[in-house]
Amino acid sequence: MAGTGVLPSQALQSMISRGEITAEPPVIPEQIQPASIDLRLGNIAYRVRASFLAGAGRSVAERLEEFEMHRVDLTDGAVLEKGCVYVVPLMERLALPVDVQAVANAKSSTGRLDLLTRTITDGGEEFDRIAPGYDGPLYAEICPRSFSVLVRPGMRLNQIRFRRGQAVLSDAQLSALHDQVTLVSGPAHIDQGLGFSVDLKPSSGDLVGYRAKPHTGVIDLEKIGHYTAGDYWEEVRTAEGRIILDPGAFYILVSREAVHIPPEYAAEMAPYLAMVGEFRVHYAGFFDPGFGHAAAGGTGSRGVLEVRCHEAPFVLEHGQIVGRLVYEHMAEVPDQLYGAGIASNYQGQGLKLSKHFKAP
Repeated sequence: MAGTGVLPSQALQSMISRGEITAEPPVIPEQIQPASIDLRLGNIAYRVRASFLAGAGRSVAERLEEFEMHRVDLTDGAVLEKGCVYVVPLMERLALPVDVQAVANAKSSTGRLDLLTRTITDGGEEFDRIAPGYDGPLYAEICPRSFSVLVRPGMRLNQIRFRRGQAVLSDAQLSALHDQVTLVSGPAHIDQGLGFSVDLKPSSGDLVGYRAKPHTGVIDLEKIGHYTAGDYWEEVRTAEGRIILDPGAFYILVSREAVHIPPEYAAEMAPYLAMVGEFRVHYAGFFDPGFGHAAAGGTGSRGVLEVRCHEAPFVLEHGQIVGRLVYEHMAEVPDQLYGAGIASNYQGQGLKLSKHFKAP
């Protein structure tokens, strides 16, 4: 049995074999990632009046009776409309051991479409956090923020990571690891994790990001490399090393640093402290063992930043820290690494839209 830390792919297979992770239809090999499992949408989406948590002693099914407006059959594909909130029962359910907890997150491509996707559970009092010993169904709350999307049963919008105990690296441990294997290009800003800064002075040209257009067509999540970026995004360019973020607008930017995740570790991106400005990196995200690492064919990969501005326009400057990576020990080195023999869309990435768009 794997020890303390994030559970790797081979431990996830064992959990499936023991019935701690079950699904109807059964989990397929493509769902299993180096340190997480992709979750699949079921057949029905419930359009609800507002986002909600079940709360202690309450089930999601009970709360749906309170908040449901209508049901959408996803069997033949259906559109989830921008600005609406939906709850979709997932195909997977859990029967966790008492010493294993879980955390869920949107997949990279989901976040890059500004598709707010969070996991909720029976009795849950937090989004995306699943208590040790949880036994019950899983649901995805989905709110398309910038684009309406066409979805079907079995689509994988979010993912779940399991851990035994606590294995987050302290700042001192993170500094020592950086000295040993160079986690990040350039200076390491370590304060409750490894700081990410924004790149607004590219090595060539003046394209620094993309801003979502307000009125666009539907995106079919099944279509890869299909859409023309200019139909959905405005290019953001600057020769000054700074941009002004507009309230309510959604941006795709890129980190200045190239990041390495050694095979013995996993990481999660967390928003930087709110007091740095009127914006946030909108979606936290999982970084798998092997991301940007030489053992998986990488030479460092930059982090794509999904940024939303809040109440007031805000000047974002080149090199400003906007997020941080929190590193954790793996319970074991996974038997597959990000980018090494699996379909990893973003190994070695720079500034890049989701996989649904044609390459420029």
